[in-house]
Amino acid sequence: MAEPAEDGALALEIAAATIEDVPLILRFIRELAEYEKRLDEVVAGEAELRRSLFADPPQAEVLLARVDAEAIGFALYFHNYSTFLGRRGIWLEDLFVRPQWRGRGVGRRLLQRLAQIALERDCGRLEWWVLDWNDDAIAFYRRLGAVAMSEWTVQRLAGKALKRLAGGG
Repeated sequence: MAEPAEDGALALEIAAATIEDVPLILRFIRELAEYEKRLDEVVAGEAELRRSLFADPPQAEVLLARVDAEAIGFALYFHNYSTFLGRRGIWLEDLFVRPQWRGRGVGRRLLQRLAQIALERDCGRLEWWVLDWNDDAIAFYRRLGAVAMSEWTVQRLAGKALKRLAGGG
């Protein structure tokens, strides 16, 4: 296990994932889905992740948190766009820290790096969803200064409904 830095903080490395990290990214996605009780919804495989995360340009990007050589968390994100701001933003699709590492600043450091990337890329905002039953995550986000967008309701078309609207049945 890593020793704390001189200031008492965890000796943590946050870096962009590489194509060699695809199996690890898929493991993290499955661990997150299991935590959210939605493992049966994961249909992505390594081939899909390689194709989408390491395309030119990539459809999404991943940050990995490591202590020594051990990967302990990840953040998967992509750009969106705000017509009101006239600028792109960053959408955080997934943030996950392995349970034994929670409460030690890993999630905060991943989000901090993501906020830095947003500013480096001149983004107007950083957004994400959180499940309404995840009280620990909600409290964590409030401590960071995040504000709930409670006046918005997420809408989704998928599967048969998406095909039907597209005119395919």
